[in-house]
Amino acid sequence: MTTSHHEYDYDFTPPPEAPVFSPKAEEFKDCLGYIEKIRKIAEKYGICKIIPPDDWRPPFAVDIDKIKFTPRIQRLNELEAHTRIKLNFLDQVAKFWELQGSTLKIPIVEKRALDLFTLKKYVNKFGGMAKVNSEKKWGSVAADMGYNANNVQKIGVLLKSHYERILYPLDIFEQEETAKAKAELEENKKEIEKQLKEKKKPKASLTKAEKQEEDSKAFSKELQRLQFYGAGPKLPGLPIQDKTEKTRGVKLNFEYDPLAKYMCQNCGKGDAEEKMLLCDGCDDSYHTFCLMPPLSEIPQGDWRCPKCVLAEVSKPMEAFGFEQAQKEYTLQSFGEMADQFKTDYFNMPLHLIPMGLVEREYWRILDNIDEDVMVEYGADLHTMDHGSGFPTLGSKHLAEDDIEYAKSEWNLNNLPVLGNSVLKHIDIDISGMKVPWLYVGMCFSTFCWHVEDHWTSSINYLHWGEPKTWYGIPSKYAEKAEEIMRKSASELFEYQPDLLHHIVTTMNPNVLTAHGVPVYRMDQHAGEFIITFPRSYHAGFNHGYNMAEAVNYATPDWLEIGRKCVEHYSLMRRFCVFCHDELVCKMATRPETLTLQVAAVCYKDMLRMVENERAHRAELVEGGVRNAEREAFELLPEDERQCALCKTTIFMSALTIVNGRDDQEIVCLRHFKSMDVEPINFILRYRYTMDELAILLKGLKVHAESYDDWMEKVRNALDARRDDRLEFSLLKDYYAQALEKKYPSSELLVALHTVVEEAEKCQMVAHQLSSTQGKIRTRLGTEAKYRLTVEELELFVNQLETLPAKVTGQQGVIDLLDKVTKFKQDASLLVERDKVSLEAVESMVARGEALDIYLTEVEMLRTRLDQLSWVKEVKEILDDPSEVSNDSLIGLEQRGCNLKPRPDVESGLSRLRGLRMTMDQWETRAASCLQATPKWSLEEVERLVREGENISNGLPSLEKLKDAIRKVKEWWSRAENLQKPENYPYLDTLEALVAKGRPLPIRLNPLSQLETQVAAARAWRERTARVFLKKNSVCNLLEVLSPRYDIGMERRKKKKSEEGNYRHPIFLGLSAVQLSDPQEIVNAFKQAEQAELISMKDLRDINRNARDRKQGIMLECELCLDKYPPGSTPLPRLPSGKSRPTSLREVKFLCPNCLRSRRPRLETILSLLVSLQKLTVRLPEGEALQCLTERAMAWQDRARTVLATPEISKALKKLSIHSKEDGEDGGGTDEHSADATTDSESESSLPARRSSNIDNEIVVELSKDTVQKLEDLLVEGDLLEVSLDEVSHMWRVLQATPQRRNKIYPELDSLEAELIAAREEKKQEKQRKREKLETEEGREDRERKKHKKKKKEEKRRHEEELRADAEDDCSAKNCKRPTGKQVHWVQCDKCSQWYHLFCIGLKPQQIKEDEEFYCGKCNSSGGVRKRSSGGTSGKAAITKKKTATAVDTSDMETD
Repeated sequence: MTTSHHEYDYDFTPPPEAPVFSPKAEEFKDCLGYIEKIRKIAEKYGICKIIPPDDWRPPFAVDIDKIKFTPRIQRLNELEAHTRIKLNFLDQVAKFWELQGSTLKIPIVEKRALDLFTLKKYVNKFGGMAKVNSEKKWGSVAADMGYNANNVQKIGVLLKSHYERILYPLDIFEQEETAKAKAELEENKKEIEKQLKEKKKPKASLTKAEKQEEDSKAFSKELQRLQFYGAGPKLPGLPIQDKTEKTRGVKLNFEYDPLAKYMCQNCGKGDAEEKMLLCDGCDDSYHTFCLMPPLSEIPQGDWRCPKCVLAEVSKPMEAFGFEQAQKEYTLQSFGEMADQFKTDYFNMPLHLIPMGLVEREYWRILDNIDEDVMVEYGADLHTMDHGSGFPTLGSKHLAEDDIEYAKSEWNLNNLPVLGNSVLKHIDIDISGMKVPWLYVGMCFSTFCWHVEDHWTSSINYLHWGEPKTWYGIPSKYAEKAEEIMRKSASELFEYQPDLLHHIVTTMNPNVLTAHGVPVYRMDQHAGEFIITFPRSYHAGFNHGYNMAEAVNYATPDWLEIGRKCVEHYSLMRRFCVFCHDELVCKMATRPETLTLQVAAVCYKDMLRMVENERAHRAELVEGGVRNAEREAFELLPEDERQCALCKTTIFMSALTIVNGRDDQEIVCLRHFKSMDVEPINFILRYRYTMDELAILLKGLKVHAESYDDWMEKVRNALDARRDDRLEFSLLKDYYAQALEKKYPSSELLVALHTVVEEAEKCQMVAHQLSSTQGKIRTRLGTEAKYRLTVEELELFVNQLETLPAKVTGQQGVIDLLDKVTKFKQDASLLVERDKVSLEAVESMVARGEALDIYLTEVEMLRTRLDQLSWVKEVKEILDDPSEVSNDSLIGLEQRGCNLKPRPDVESGLSRLRGLRMTMDQWETRAASCLQATPKWSLEEVERLVREGENISNGLPSLEKLKDAIRKVKEWWSRAENLQKPENYPYLDTLEALVAKGRPLPIRLNPLSQLETQVAAARAWRERTARVFLKKNSVCNLLEVLSPRYDIGMERRKKKKSEEGNYRHPIFLGLSAVQLSDPQEIVNAFKQAEQAELISMKDLRDINRNARDRKQGIMLECELCLDKYPPGSTPLPRLPSGKSRPTSLREVKFLCPNCLRSRRPRLETILSLLVSLQKLTVRLPEGEALQCLTERAMAWQDRARTVLATPEISKALKKLSIHSKEDGEDGGGTDEHSADATTDSESESSLPARRSSNIDNEIVVELSKDTVQKLEDLLVEGDLLEVSLDEVSHMWRVLQATPQRRNKIYPELDSLEAELIAAREEKKQEKQRKREKLETEEGREDRERKKHKKKKKEEKRRHEEELRADAEDDCSAKNCKRPTGKQVHWVQCDKCSQWYHLFCIGLKPQQIKEDEEFYCGKCNSSGGVRKRSSGGTSGKAAITKKKTATAVDTSDMETD
């Protein structure tokens, strides 16, 4: 009966974990080598996991769109051995009662179905039903079955009733039939023995132990009657039925008596017909009271007699296997089904289902007969049909990056055929062993307990998907695991002894562990390998949709295990996948293709095979077999070369019978003694003779023993000494041979490797030491720490002599040692001498360094050499200290302090310190001079410089003082030149000179006088600006005073120009010579005035023609005639009260472009001119003011002449009379109005009148020429930035003419309304802009504008810096930027611009003090001219003379 295992139901304990290995990239390259490395550890667990390096990620090469497969169907509760036994038992009980005419109904006890199998098992355990009843053990049975301990007595009564009703009739039936079967068995045995003696057929008589073998029927058909069927007692004598025969029962032959079938088959009587039952299967009759157990009534429905029941119940069960599904899947459709199944089963998303829950649920389902869960598994898919998941060199569209994986040893297509793999020598492609299989799994899909074919190792790679869980048993516990499975599930193995070979049965790991079989588990994730070792049982299941690939491999040491497997297969009568003997012989025929390890193992296995073959053939000879013939078994079909008894595939030899049949069966030689056939009738078929086998063995032995020869040679080479040593090249060849033939690792190989490495290093060092001889090395050559010492050189020579190999360069090292010894002697003598020359020491140092050996004598010589070199350098400096700097002096002194003390060194240090002290004292005085307040005079500084030159030209402050003196002299010369009576400089020239003089560290006497002149000029300019410029004016003073040059141009908003900047177009057009001539400036202003007048007239014509295009209320400028909408420009300030005008006719309007200044009266301007005459500095504004005054006075004279004509005088008188009559409370005359200088009054341009209504009524008639003359004069007068009464008189006269009387002017009230509307519109526009700025787009726009403004500001500053440095830049068009300690400059005597002599092609000797220089711009001929005797006259003229000057370039940058 099955061993109890209910304690494992629903309580699964996961086994311990198997080991995990993570090889490094270098280890991962050798697949079989790494597996062999970890084997000792991993084999103890049966399985292990290998995680490849992170960068090893092979692509998935299967065409997922084309692959289609049909999976297997797995019913999970049928996979577990114990659950399947229970299901089989229930089928047997149900069939028994069905044949009795009843339907089996499973009782419910404590809310669960009664386990009839377990109930029968425990009743039998306690001795059967009779004993359980007598001893009242039903409560114990209930307790053992796991029912509630507090209620076992009551449950025991229920179990008793159910047992009596359901199982007890089956017990009685089996006992009764077993007794009858025993008698019939004895009779059948006697008959069989009699027939066997008579027939004497070959292969018929076997040993007693083999008579019960199923396959022996090929030799004795009578043995068919010894087959056993069904559970319980074995019943012989039932003939094997065809599948086409009836399965309901067996018809019996009643030839002896036709009426016998109407008699009771038990008692033989035919009475009591009302109690007689007729079998519906065989028509036999039975009394109800003669049956066991007796029947109380006639059953309803069909009824079978005991013989028919026995025939049905005792039928052998069909071999269990998996069905193929009806549906064909693609990878996508299978994955969708698998994911949907798992999601529905666990009722949660896939990624939330823990692996532990899946594992526990899996074993719960397998242990429960009530759970009917069915899954599908795409197992054993041939890669030759569907393609491998790994890329191969024959793959289509193979990328360059995939070639690495196609050639990888871990590619499962390559692993079985690697050099050290035994399976490589099998010619055929065995699917699943040499050619990988694919596995497409889903949740709960299972691979049951099994070992690999021929007990080989296997490797499984999970390409992608959810994990697999593996369980493994170490190989040393394989037999015990098989024994436990056979005992625990004996009912299954009784009908199917090779059950484990079919891989359809699994068993809970906890059951095996409880019986002392260690089980280990491992979770395999995508991208990981699982390794199983020979004869290691393994099983497992999938957690979800995934795809894996697996293949077998066999290392050399497998051959011994493989032969044991074949012997095991013969006992189990299992067919072999390939012939082991054929594999060994094939390897022996080509020993040169084998590795040393494979050859050695193959030799041992073949030797054993040949010895067995020799013994078997000797038995045949002794037994009398005389016939033999050669047979090429490898050419026969597989089914014709299998042993008829043990099913082993034959290759070496076989026995057959002499009967002339072509389909003769053959047997192994080892079955000879057990066969009852005359020896003379046997024929021996053999593949090789014993001599041929001996030759094959010898070839293997020679190849295997080549390793021994190699070891002997290496051992002798390593033991050799002195002259007996071999050349290093021979040792390298021995080592290369070991690597090439892959000799196994040993102490000798390690020693050889060590010697080769050591000799390689020694030879390299010897070559380096020999190659350095005769070469000159500098003091910056090889560092001392990388050089050999003398002691190390001596040890190295000794090492070369004791090395087991002769290396090249050894003699050179010995010669080097001799040279070193001789140098040490010579160097010691030289060091001991008190006086020695620098050249002698240098020569000896060079000689020592050339040896490239670390020598203490060289260090001593180098120290002495440093002392001599330092003393020599000090002597040179003290002899001529003119060019020494303080830093070099400090460095030299520091070097002296670091030297080893000697008298000459100490003396040099003392003298150096004295020189340095003198230099420091001078530097202190120079520093105080540069920072002195008050500053030193020029004479004092020159005296200090002379003292420094006497000390050394390398003093840091000496050059600064020299440069300061040069700049002071240049400044003083220029200042004196500007102060001459004939020179009259501009303010900016004087300001630049003052700015350059202030930072100089020497006192400048003229500086204060120049600063006074600059301050006076600036004060005058500021006063004039206050008189002319309006508040926040965009024009500077020079622009206001000068004629306009931008009339009619597009007006751009510009910043207020800096005061003193006279880069005005009038001045820009003048050369330096013209600027020095006042008449040229006057002429330039005259031309500008004419251009201004012409431009204004043109603009008036343009605006007059465009007057009608503008609609609505507009303001018209009296000067430019341009029109402006209200709000775009300010209105003149109007008086309030009664004198407030009502119409724009009474107001003279000038636009802001025409009215640029306050327009002061002429008297104010004259006072400014008086102050200007007192200045000694030229101002562009002053010259512009003079021109403006002259222009205004000239215009005033012309205007008075015109106004004095009778016609205009009459008009003025007429206007003036009415004005006086109507205005007693007048606020002033035109003269008072014209004298106004405030912004409001000036901008209003409103003539002061007592009553505007009177002028509106007066009309002045003037001729057309007079009107035109007045208008022309008025235009010219309005251009003047001066207030003149004549302008007001002319305007009033023109306003009274009929032409202007008829002109329509806007009323001021309506104009103010327009202004208010325009003001509101501007306010709303500002509000809209403010709201826009608050939005994201507005903020971005604001940031963009700020950035743009910042860039403009940076550009402006850069330009200002360039302008500031312009005077220090060379004015040549293509300046070549000469560099050097001194750069020579020259200044043009006309334009005062500076040039590099180098840039204009001159040399310093060509420039003399008494000659003038004119640049190419000022004189077309250029060059140097003789100074004329007469100077340049004119107050504005500036004459400048500069001789060629040598300037330090570094100082030019600071000027």
